[in-house]
Amino acid sequence: MQDFQFKQFVVRQRLAAMKVGTDGTLLGAWAHCSGQRILDIGAGTGLLALMLAQRFAQAQIDAVEINLQAAEEAQKNFAASPWADRLSLYAQGLQSFSARAPYDLIVSNPPFYPEAQFSKALDQDRRQARSTLSLRFEELLEHSLALLAPAGQLAIILPTAQALYFHELAQEAGLFLHRRCDFISRLGKAPKRLLLQWGQAPIEKPQQQEIIMRQGPPDYAYADSYRQLLKDFLIIF
Repeated sequence: MQDFQFKQFVVRQRLAAMKVGTDGTLLGAWAHCSGQRILDIGAGTGLLALMLAQRFAQAQIDAVEINLQAAEEAQKNFAASPWADRLSLYAQGLQSFSARAPYDLIVSNPPFYPEAQFSKALDQDRRQARSTLSLRFEELLEHSLALLAPAGQLAIILPTAQALYFHELAQEAGLFLHRRCDFISRLGKAPKRLLLQWGQAPIEKPQQQEIIMRQGPPDYAYADSYRQLLKDFLIIF
């Protein structure tokens, strides 16, 4: 697959299994950081880290990626970007990652099951779903909590059902929802993805928003909310 050209950087994606996609670009443009230390878990080609480096000019960003081919490409993408001095790549698993400092924001676009498979598991036996997802979701939460600064936050994107399940686990782990965004692929459809961001202290009213990618017929044009979110990144806008 060809390299993906953004307005201020290029993502090389010839070796990595996970290519640039809507999920990553949404989270990279949406996640909010009030501090200067950011960690990208499961960095892939480095897309999230690059987008956050563009948005937060003072941030130092670490990225962890266990797949060596993806890590190699991420490193090259970092080196070729305008923010190479603020981006660091660690080619290792999260389990063995030792933080250089507590993080103000941790972001992850985690792997997930096909929606039908996940829903079937929930319908058949909720405990079964817990066991099959625990190695992904609970482990991600456990390590994130260990790496977050006291005021640090965690942001993820997942298909709707799995995001709601992840939210249950996050609440059980002591996190509190601060922001939620429902992503709708086309006007009139149900939300396809949820973007969620938690903090470690409760707030009175979490921020909620809706992003619609495309309008309806006749032309299915990109909706204003989607354009506004990604106008600093996608060359089509």
